[in-house]
Formats: sequence, structure tokens, C-alpha cells
Amino acid sequence: MAVYVAKRDAMELRVHENVDVLSTNLADYISELSEASIKERGAFTLALSGASIVTLMGKLCESPYKRTVDWAKWYVFFADERAIAKNHADSTCKQLRDTLLAKVPIDHSHVYSINDSVPVEQAAKDYEFVIRQLVKTRVISASEIHDCPKFDLVLLEMGPDGNVASLFPNHSALDLEEEWVTYITDSPEPPPERITFTLPVINSASNVTVVVTGVNNAEAARMAIDHESAGVPARMVSPVKGKLVWFLETAAASKLQSVQFSE
Repeated sequence: MAVYVAKRDAMELRVHENVDVLSTNLADYISELSEASIKERGAFTLALSGASIVTLMGKLCESPYKRTVDWAKWYVFFADERAIAKNHADSTCKQLRDTLLAKVPIDHSHVYSINDSVPVEQAAKDYEFVIRQLVKTRVISASEIHDCPKFDLVLLEMGPDGNVASLFPNHSALDLEEEWVTYITDSPEPPPERITFTLPVINSASNVTVVVTGVNNAEAARMAIDHESAGVPARMVSPVKGKLVWFLETAAASKLQSVQFSE
């Protein structure tokens, strides 16, 4: 299973020969971070974004991870979510429940989904309140730099316009500095109403992983990684004191320039 690794500025790039290899190595990586976080502070806090991410995490339901991961100490959050009912087919929460939660013993009270019974603005406020309470009780660490939560891992997928979470190019949400969670009502992808972490929260994490698959995302990956466009949200992902790792498969990495990979 070929994996090619390179360093670019403060980021690490890992290119995988296909999506299956990427999924396996992503499971390895998450498992390692989980073990390290639990050993250090007794918990692993994961914030994820996107249905594709949930699918790629499916390997964690298999051996050896299903047996070796300390699932009881996981706390799961959503870096963004559609403002739809939790039982809707497009809900990331439902997809996570069907793909992972039904198969591994994560405590369901440790999975923090948005309030789907209120308007999206209130849902964002409610979600931020929940996170603030968990920082106070030290379930989530506090950032030493910003007044922000410090998640052990923020796991993002990148879209063809370079968006991460529900932070889209040229959107005013990219400029927010005080809020931890915000809302949008004009997503270019349906549905239009969503909640999302802000960049300061993403960039306060101990580890951030951006996952990119498919040739349709290759141009956006090039612009973000090769610094071709300041307007690409994925380029703005830069953990202040954390580690940034990009997981790409070969088609998504096909347009990268001036990157020297080693096997």
C-alpha cells in the first residue's frame, strides 16, 4: 500500500494510491491520536465535518480498531452540520450513527449534535454554549493562545471550491474572530442553512486533518497547498500550535506542483 509523504511549510502531505488505502491509514492515524490523547488527559475529543469523512472512518469499525480503541473515552462533535432533522438522510449525525455509532461502543451521551428543533441562529448559539460548558469542565481542553476550545482532532473534508466545514470562499464567516460557532443561511450547496465552527476554533486544535479525494477536488487542493489563491478557505487552515496533515488520494493530488514526495 503505497503512501507518499512530503512536507510543505508547516503542513504534512500524505498521498495514497486509492481511497481504500487512504481510509485504512486514516483509521491508523485517528487510532494513534486517540491513544495518545487518552493517555495524556483521559479523553479524546474529535470534531468532524462531512458525510464523506464519516464513510472514510468506516475502517474504525473493523479489526483491530474495534477492539483496541478505548471508545468509552471518545467525545464526538460536528465541525459543521446541516440545519435539518437528525433523522434526515442528509444529516451527518444520522450518517455517523448508522456508520459508526451502531457498530462501536461510543457512549451516545458523548456525541454532541445540534439542536434541530430551533432556528439555525439559535442552534449555533446552543452548540457554542454546550462546547463552552465542556471547556469549563475540562472535557475539552482550552487553547493556550486563543480564547477557544482545543479539540484533540478536527477532521475536515475539502470541497471543489476549497471550502472546509461550512466556510465557503469570500463568505463573511471567514472573518469571524470572537465566535466559536456561527451559522450561515446562504450555503452554495443545499441545504442553505448550516452551523459551522469558525477558523479560530479550527486553528486552535491540537491536530487538524484535511481529507481530499477525487480529481474534481484537485484544482482546489493545488490552490490551497501551493498557495495559489488567498481566497481558498482550506488555505486558511493553519493550526497555531497544532499539527496539520493533509490526507489525499492520487487523483486529488494530481495537480500539486513543486512537492517532493518520498515513499
